[in-house]
Amino acid sequence: MKSPTKRDAEPGQVAVPFDLEDFLPYRLSVTTNRVSRLFSRQYATQFGLTIPEWRVLAVVGRLGTCSPTAVGEWSAMDKVKVSRAAAALVAKGLLRQSQDPTDGRGRLLRMTRKGVTVHSGVVPLARQIEGTLADGLTKAEWAALNKALVKLSAHVRAIEGPETGTGPD
Repeated sequence: MKSPTKRDAEPGQVAVPFDLEDFLPYRLSVTTNRVSRLFSRQYATQFGLTIPEWRVLAVVGRLGTCSPTAVGEWSAMDKVKVSRAAAALVAKGLLRQSQDPTDGRGRLLRMTRKGVTVHSGVVPLARQIEGTLADGLTKAEWAALNKALVKLSAHVRAIEGPETGTGPD
């Protein structure tokens, strides 16, 4: 069988068929975006937080006082997104930013009392939404999905090499 070439393609069609809806990166992206929107609506309504703000708050809640770079590594967010979210959280009084005593140019983030209160309120909501998602699968499917995501994430980090983030995915 002859493989298709550009010459054989009809005008407006590609030479090699590609079903985007069956492409794993596309499916992961679409699912991630839908899940993020689900969370985003709840976080915005109940706490006035965006997804990037919640991720920064969650990482600072997990690590304690930390640099924006550490937040970016743990959350897999780029520097600009971390910076904007951190600035918004500082403006909302949820984070405090200070100079890093070991690096004159560096900054450190830590939660304020208000930040701790908001974090303590968002965590149960996050777990509730995650539970709702889990309800769509059997316990075995949910466990298999989590196991597969951990394994796939480790494999991607191995492919990317040592220059990538250190946090869990």
